[in-house]
Amino acid sequence: QVQLVESGGRLVQAGGSLRLSCAASGRTVSSSAMGWFRQSLGKEREFVAAITSNTDTTYYGDSIKGRFTISRDNAKNTVYLQMNSLEPEDTAVYYCVAGITNNHLNRPGSYAYWGQGTQVTVSS
Repeated sequence: QVQLVESGGRLVQAGGSLRLSCAASGRTVSSSAMGWFRQSLGKEREFVAAITSNTDTTYYGDSIKGRFTISRDNAKNTVYLQMNSLEPEDTAVYYCVAGITNNHLNRPGSYAYWGQGTQVTVSS
């Protein structure tokens, strides 16, 4: 079993930056792709970013437009999401995921483990 704990979410003004962290415990996730999804009120969960385990190849959702960067530190069993040029539309609960079960990194159903989420609110 894997536990994922996100941190770093808070209220920030438009144009600002935040770094989210996700610490994994219970089992190493260094051999698994990890990623981030987000969900705003009344909307479906949206793919934000993912990073593979072997080559650290990164993938991003279309709405991110080069503003976010995902990275991982396997020694710390942690994945990060650096978010720059934040917009009010980025307001959401951000979820960390791990335990990929297939090759579809951008699908919520592909991940076995989810964190409890951290709230990011961007004010205009």
